[in-house]
Amino acid sequence: MATSYTARHRALLLAVAQGRAQLAAGGAPDLTVDGRWCDHVAIAELLADGLLRPAAEARPGVLVPAVLTDLGRAVLRSLIAPARQSARAA
Repeated sequence: MATSYTARHRALLLAVAQGRAQLAAGGAPDLTVDGRWCDHVAIAELLADGLLRPAAEARPGVLVPAVLTDLGRAVLRSLIAPARQSARAA
């Protein structure tokens, strides 16, 4: 994992964990959350780092649910803990 994760990465991982995200099968790393297309760069980073994957294989262009990998769940936990601590301190 070479990526320095941001609040955007955290939000995308959380949306995947909540079952609100779908990946477009095939070429470009396209992801929707609640039907809206997301940041291609952030999605490409999350996929390249092995944090999320499609739930099933599909024909190119078909949307399939996105799921977190074990590593993705661990990274999400590490990103949520500091955010909760900051909220408590405020």
